[in-house]
This record gives sequence, structure tokens and C-alpha cells, in this order.
Amino acid sequence: MSGAASPAAGGSFLGRAGPLVLARLFTAGLTLSIPLVLARVLHLDEYGTYYQLFLIATTLYYVLPFGVVQSLYYFLPRTGEKRPYLGQTLLFMSGAGVLGALLVFALMGPVAAWFSNPQLLEYRWELAAYTAFLLGSFPLEVSLTAQGRTKASAVVYLVSDAVRASVMVLPPLLGFSLHGLMVAVCGFTALRFVATWVVCLRGVTGPLVSGPLLRAQLAYAAPFGAAMFLAIPQQNAHLYMVAGAVAPAMYALYRVGCFQLPVVDLLYTPTSEVLMVRLGELEREGRLEEGVDAFREAAGKLAYVFLPFAAFLFAAAPEFIGALFGEKFLPAVPVFRISVLGVVLSILPMDGTLRARGLTRAIFVSYAVKAAVTVPLVYFGVKHLGMMGGIGSWAVAEVVGKVLLLTRIPAALSTPRRSLRLVDVIPWRELGRASLAAGAAGLAVFVLRSAAQGAWGHLPQGFFWRVLPLAVAGVLFSVGYVVMLYVAGVRPLAVLAGLRPRRTA
Repeated sequence: MSGAASPAAGGSFLGRAGPLVLARLFTAGLTLSIPLVLARVLHLDEYGTYYQLFLIATTLYYVLPFGVVQSLYYFLPRTGEKRPYLGQTLLFMSGAGVLGALLVFALMGPVAAWFSNPQLLEYRWELAAYTAFLLGSFPLEVSLTAQGRTKASAVVYLVSDAVRASVMVLPPLLGFSLHGLMVAVCGFTALRFVATWVVCLRGVTGPLVSGPLLRAQLAYAAPFGAAMFLAIPQQNAHLYMVAGAVAPAMYALYRVGCFQLPVVDLLYTPTSEVLMVRLGELEREGRLEEGVDAFREAAGKLAYVFLPFAAFLFAAAPEFIGALFGEKFLPAVPVFRISVLGVVLSILPMDGTLRARGLTRAIFVSYAVKAAVTVPLVYFGVKHLGMMGGIGSWAVAEVVGKVLLLTRIPAALSTPRRSLRLVDVIPWRELGRASLAAGAAGLAVFVLRSAAQGAWGHLPQGFFWRVLPLAVAGVLFSVGYVVMLYVAGVRPLAVLAGLRPRRTA
């Protein structure tokens, strides 16, 4: 086949994700400021309460949509009747928001008792409203991306993330503490909910709901929704278990250990979303055999970013935690080093590929196995090893789930004209080169710390001196990684060019 003829070839496929990547990159700094600012202005117990509140809300946010919003990536690229899919998704999510609010009221008492934190009950009303509006506005960016309107989606991400960061940071800075933060985010999500209805239905015609289309949409979404029903509690099980085993102040340390810069979401999510749309287009055009090329291209580009990112975070963990959160959070370093495994496991966009091919049952099976593995691991891990047992149980379950998904990718991308094996879908060359370069650069950071540890301990107080070790380690790692890539025959600028927006015919 001719790769030149395919829009997926030559970097143009990832170029379509460029606006989303750039928008999230611009707002990543603002989003990152939220936990960093709150770590300094809130008391440690209150900081732990903040994490517990948003743990409850985000659990409901990912479970209650039941795959209906994500199904837009499958249906909208394949149909001319967009309004029914959009309308019934909006109605479904509005109902899910009401259900989420009721669950907050019903479960807040038992959860507060489990966490040994009665302060949670003081935020019941605010958390219920926030959860309802957050769920109701879930379809906003997805509806635009699924229609191929990546630039419009990027603008929405840009505005929404910037405003959200502001309303979460400013109230505590102005002395309104956690209560002011919760009131502010309720107002923000209420406005976002209204905007979702206006933006999603603008410019589309037809009935708001179609019985046959709704049944088809729910049938497609159900396996993925059931998978999320298992996956999100499984992924968060270690957070709930640790929260029930330690005081809020210790839980704050654990959550800092689980903290990740938004680089994974910044690159993985838009790349996976555009890959889903691309696979749908290829299927419609009868060119699905080109899908494996799009998958390998996406995974290869992500490898050159995620592998060095994970290696640097692992090697420079003490400098990273100390610079961003302060020395009082340094006990979180061991937990943090294990949590960076999640970055490595995000290289292959497998869940998006399976959803694009309608193989949502495979995702359900994967999450069911992960849930079965997690329950005993997290129980005994936290009971006998404390916080390290919690993060260790999460890591083992994630590896198991990813392996199960990977075994289904060859069949998902195979066609009668092109049968694929596991070895055919993995970008081995990119993974090998990125691993060697990242490993060598990470080793240089360990050597630097060993040589300069005495000097780091005698630095003056102040923000500049706290960040200096991290900056030096970052420069050393970056130079080492780029040099090693050049030695391996890779041109980093060419890799980054694949993520830039491009004009397509």
C-alpha cells in the first residue's frame, strides 16, 4: 500500500491532534498550579480533605456516564444525523448529574466515617452541586472532537481549563480557604453546564432523541460503561483504602506521591481521541488496513515523550517533590517513584483503538480482571505495607490490565487482506531508542545527585534555591536525552513536528 496517500501517514494524522495538544499545553501550567498553591495555603489536614472531596466527585464523574459520552467518538464520524446522538447524550448526562448529586448526599455520611474525617460533611451541598454540573457538562469537548472540530475543541479546553484553575486557586489565596474554593467551582461548573447545551446543539438539525439510535448508542456504550463501572473504583481502590487507614494529613502525603504532571493527559487523550476518529474514517472508506500504521505512529511519537518523562521523574523524584511541594512532602518520594509507571503504561493508545473498532467488551473483560486482582492486593498491601502496599497494588493491577488489552489489538486492527500479530503493532524501534536514551539520561541524574548532595543541603532558603536542583537535573537530563537520540539516529525536532497542527486536504 502507499503510505503517501494516507492521511495517517507522514505525521499528518497526529497533526490533527495538534490544536488539542497545544491548548492543553497552554493551560497545563495553570492546571498544575492548583495542587501546588493549595499545598502551601491550606493546612495539611485541610489539604487532605480537599483531595478526599475531589476523589468522591471524580469517581462519580467517570463511572456514571456509562460510556455514553465516549460513544460519540464512534457514532458521530459515521453518521449524518448528529443531533439525536448529541441530544440524547446531553439528556443522559443531565440525568447522570442528578443521580450523582443524590449519591453524594446518600454516601457522604458513610464515606466520612470510613475516612475518619467528619469535616467532609460540611461540604455536602457544594460537592453535590459540583458533581451534578460536572457530569452534565462532560459532553462539551468530546462532541466537538468527535465531529472533527479539533480547533473549536481546543478553544473550549483553553478557556474552560483556564477559568477552572482560576476559580480553584484564587479563593484560598484571598483567604476564603476550602469552603470558598468549593463554592467557586460550583458556580464555574454551572456556567459550563449551560454552555454545553448551547455549543453541542448549535448548527445541527433534526429530532433531539431517536428511539432506534438511542438503543444502538446504549448497546454500544454498555460494555464500555460497565468496564468503567469496574475500572474507576478499581483504579481508585488504593486511594480509598489508604484514606481509610491513615489520617487526612498522611493521606495528603500519599496523594502528593500519586501526583503526576498533566503531560499524559496533555498528549495521550487528544492523540487517542483523534486516532478513534481516524480509524472510523478509514473503516468507512474501506482502508482499515492502514489503521495499524496510524496506531504505530501514535504510539511511537508518544514513546519519545513518555519514556524520558517517566525516567526523569523517577531519577529526580526528591528534587521534583521538594521544589513543587516543599520539604515536608519528601516522605512521598518512594510512592511517587512507583506511580510514574503509569506514564510508561500510557504509550500504547489501546483503549481508544478498541472503542473505535467496537470491541468494548474486551475493555470490560480487562477491567473485570483488574478488579479481581486489585481487591485482595490492595487489602493485604495496605494492611501489611501501608502506603507502599497501596501504590504497589495499583501498579500490579495496571500492568495486568494493559497486557490483556494489548493481546486484543492485533485482531482489532486486522483485516481480511492484512492479518496482524502482536509483533506487528508495537513500534519496536521507537521504544528501543527512547528507552536507551532515557535510561542513560536518568543515570546521569543519579550521578549528579551523588556528587552534589552535600552542596544541595547547604543552599539558602527561598523559591529560587529550592527549584535550582530540579532545574540543574532537568537541564542535564534533557541534554543527555537529546544527545543520545542523535547518536541513535533520531532527530527530536522531526518527532515534535508530528504533533504540530497541519493542513489536510
